[in-house]
Amino acid sequence: MQEIINQLTDTIRAAAANKLPLCIRGGGSKDFYGGPLRGAAFTVNAYCGIVDYEPTELVITARAGTPLAEIEAALRGKGQMLAFEPPHFGLLPSRLPSPLSPLPHAREGNVVPASPENSSQSPSPLAPLPRAGEGNVESASPTDRIATLGGCVAAGLSGPRRAYAGAVRDFVLGVRMLDGTGNDLRFGGQVMKNVAGFDVSRLMVGSLGTLGVILEISLKVLPLPAAETTLRFEKTAAEAIALVNEWAGQPLPVSATTWVGGDLSARLSGAAAAVDAAAKKLGGKRIDPEPATRFWHGIREHTDPFFKTGQSLWRMSLKSTTPPINLPGAQLIEWGGALRWLVTDADAQTVRAAAALGGGHATLFRCSNKSPDVFQPLPPALMTIHRNLKRTFDPAGILNPGRMYDWM
Repeated sequence: MQEIINQLTDTIRAAAANKLPLCIRGGGSKDFYGGPLRGAAFTVNAYCGIVDYEPTELVITARAGTPLAEIEAALRGKGQMLAFEPPHFGLLPSRLPSPLSPLPHAREGNVVPASPENSSQSPSPLAPLPRAGEGNVESASPTDRIATLGGCVAAGLSGPRRAYAGAVRDFVLGVRMLDGTGNDLRFGGQVMKNVAGFDVSRLMVGSLGTLGVILEISLKVLPLPAAETTLRFEKTAAEAIALVNEWAGQPLPVSATTWVGGDLSARLSGAAAAVDAAAKKLGGKRIDPEPATRFWHGIREHTDPFFKTGQSLWRMSLKSTTPPINLPGAQLIEWGGALRWLVTDADAQTVRAAAALGGGHATLFRCSNKSPDVFQPLPPALMTIHRNLKRTFDPAGILNPGRMYDWM
């Protein structure tokens, strides 16, 4: 595996010297998320495998290219899970090339693909992108791609359990990474009390590869709940928001809530006695385990009918008590009211103004036409911090340029 790291390092250093942008990606399942893809494809999916897993310590360390499904299977085998319930958005093995070759011959501002006669050698990590400028226009579930652990952390996306168990960054203990100059760096460790210095490990969460190439990640894991049940209630959006916020102030084993199309679904997780007692207290209609599992999987992976539309999909993070958003289009409410999905043709300024009134911000999660205006514009002070971080970790500006902000 050190050979792979050496080759990745050589490629980054050569690219930095020639000011050649690199498009860092693992299985490609999150290509739709963020700004348009730019630069030569730099895949890290060959650097894979579980490095260390100690169930009694509730910690797993794995390489970035490890399929997320492999991580989850290993944890399930020991009765454990990734509590933040990360979405995959792609499940089958990727057809992307393996990153096992130095930087090909380069011309200024360009990358020359490896010649056909060299095809018998190890594939290049700098092959041209399959589709130029994919940006955020990819389908919800590309069947030829597979989610990787590195992509999971770099995207920083959490599923239905996030509001009750924590986000991705809450479970990251340590990372090993290559910065934009090819330095092999380690931050954090494998214990929660490792708090010396700046928490760079969690800084990598959600950075979309703009600060470095993640090599290894150590994560805290949790036991699988002994019992789960899903309840369903007929409620308006306003009634659902009021109810889930009322539940938040009570000692209930709620692990997920979703309102869509006039129905509020609530998942209870924990000890069998606690789940049963809470279900009797809350009432509602109990959903059989199989359709309940399919429902929560559809919410997590965006295969639910709500997400299958050609309109723009906005992800709005708001105060949980914010009333239903008064904008045209369909809405889905998660995380106890704190996450609102909005399918609408309204323009970005209108959507973000509505999010601001709700005490939050809005992200253009998917759209029919690629757009660099994906994330909420930063206030001046925060933009200065972002610029300084980018300059420190990637002085040549070659790592995923424009993936978060066009100026980045």
